[in-house]
Amino acid sequence: MFQPLIGKTVIDLTQVLAGPYATYQLALLGADVIKIEDPNGGDWTREGKAPDGLENQNMGTAYLTQNANKKSITLNLKSRRDIEKLEKLVEDADVFVENFRPGTADRLGLSYDDIKKIRPNIVYCSISGYGQDGPISNRPAYDHIVQGMCGIMRLTGTNETEPNKVGAPYVDYATGLNGAFAIVSALHEVNRKGKSVKLDVAMLDTSLLLMSSLVTDHLNTGWIPTPSGNEAWSKSPSSGAFETQSDLLMIAANNERQFERFCTAINREDLLKDKRFQHSKDRKNNKDELRHIVEQIIKTKTAEYWEEKFNEEGVPATKVRKLDEVLSERQVEKRGITHKLRIPGTRNSLHLPTLGFKVDDEIIAPKEPPPRLGQDNDYVIEEE
Repeated sequence: MFQPLIGKTVIDLTQVLAGPYATYQLALLGADVIKIEDPNGGDWTREGKAPDGLENQNMGTAYLTQNANKKSITLNLKSRRDIEKLEKLVEDADVFVENFRPGTADRLGLSYDDIKKIRPNIVYCSISGYGQDGPISNRPAYDHIVQGMCGIMRLTGTNETEPNKVGAPYVDYATGLNGAFAIVSALHEVNRKGKSVKLDVAMLDTSLLLMSSLVTDHLNTGWIPTPSGNEAWSKSPSSGAFETQSDLLMIAANNERQFERFCTAINREDLLKDKRFQHSKDRKNNKDELRHIVEQIIKTKTAEYWEEKFNEEGVPATKVRKLDEVLSERQVEKRGITHKLRIPGTRNSLHLPTLGFKVDDEIIAPKEPPPRLGQDNDYVIEEE
């Protein structure tokens, strides 16, 4: 089993999505993650919609998603006695992760400088909405708030329908991955230099980095992107979304070779000899005419037919699926993006996320269920 972080202890003071997802990655990699929760309810995602059998156990689905393989202890961070218990845990820790609003950790006596005094070679990671510095650093933030800030909503949809939020909390989860990557990198740096590392991971930064090509294009050329709907960024008339007899179809035929194969797939090799469409520049100059021709052909068959046909010819294409459809695909099953794990209190095993990549052809999956609130108090905390 690929467990490179075995022997590393992580003190996890995060809640909701981004922070817990970061520490979940560490837990899947073998780290001993100790989740610190408020005794009055804990991580508030515990209160969300829960699977059958867990409704009264503070085990909401959002909590289950990123808290397996962890321990849970309850500490009141407003209590000096409980802060001292936390400080005792820090003495043997390798990583300290918090996602308080900037300034809160300082007030609690849990700042980077405070923790470094206890553990000089600690990796200290702060995860926040806007970062630890800057004029709006102290603002609270959630995924949809950052989506509104970063510009993605003004690019999602069409000129008539924007702004639209992306239909999943992708900024939260991308920030979690960014945080986990930062922490693993910092652990190597600690091993190399023997000194502590301070990490500052922000949701806004992450959201803008997810749009890196647009950001750099604007800053370097002044170009301002506009909503493109389902059109491909290449602007190729043989790419993007097309209506079929059944469902919407996404196609990517951008370069010359792909366009040749595209014409073969639709049985219109004659288009390759048409002076209007012979080269990429020609096709863009006569975009509307080519698009009209293609649309009429694509409408004659189902999305399933075209998906198979185009991919056989080496042209990327897919039917636009609903979530339940893609999760029933054999490809997704083979990749093992979730793993069924028995949760005490439920009749059936529940699907939980695995690590986002395979190692030596193996799936890295959670082995221990998400902990009940405070279930590891007696095991982790040494009472006086």
